[in-house]
Amino acid sequence: MKRLLFVFILGILISGCVTKKPLSSVSLEIPEISKGILQGYLDEQELPNSLELVSPPPKEGSAAFALDQEIAAMYVASDDEARKEQAKKDAVLHFPEATEAFNIILNIQISEETTPNLYMILRRTLADAGLSTYAAKNHYQRERPFMVNNTPICTPEDEEGLRKDGSYPSGHTAIGWAWALILAEVFPVEADAILIRGKEFGISRNVCNVHWHSDVVAGRLMGAATVAKLHSNDQFLIDLEAAKQELKAIRNE
Repeated sequence: MKRLLFVFILGILISGCVTKKPLSSVSLEIPEISKGILQGYLDEQELPNSLELVSPPPKEGSAAFALDQEIAAMYVASDDEARKEQAKKDAVLHFPEATEAFNIILNIQISEETTPNLYMILRRTLADAGLSTYAAKNHYQRERPFMVNNTPICTPEDEEGLRKDGSYPSGHTAIGWAWALILAEVFPVEADAILIRGKEFGISRNVCNVHWHSDVVAGRLMGAATVAKLHSNDQFLIDLEAAKQELKAIRNE
């Protein structure tokens, strides 16, 4: 009887010492914060503060604003239809289509079926990087290039919404650069190509005539700041490791 009691107590102690394996976001119920957009990893108070991190947008008459206008005019005058078509594709942030922005350069294609953990990371960090720009966006309410130069954009269906949304800094650029930094960590061998694609993703906003050059530069800063914050988030780190492991499994490493 004493032996049975000892075994029973020992079993309880052992089971209590077993650490449960942390679950990736794929196994969790992640709510949407708006239609098609999943809740990010960072709470509102954890987001990098763009109003503190980026300088005010260039003032009219400044050399920086002259550069903004020069670059905007260059892209408006461009006849590179292939580049404009890519810029139009880069404007798409809904899933699964959004994965194509980087799938065009990757050997292993990102998808919910093939790379579920990496796919989830991209979906969740869209909110983190995008929302990180809004303290400055809402404060400055900068007019977009097409509102100043009165020339078309590559996604006219978005024009009404864009007119109400501040231009500085660029949310699309923050998202694309955050994705590029994360993907470069998951695909280290392809890091240079990924970062070039991330840079071009932001430039697509210039090509589309919806963001100034300085908007894009500030957007990259916010994307980088967001990824820095994400690396102190336990759930993001769990998902990042899971994404790396699923890539190794696909490569049979």
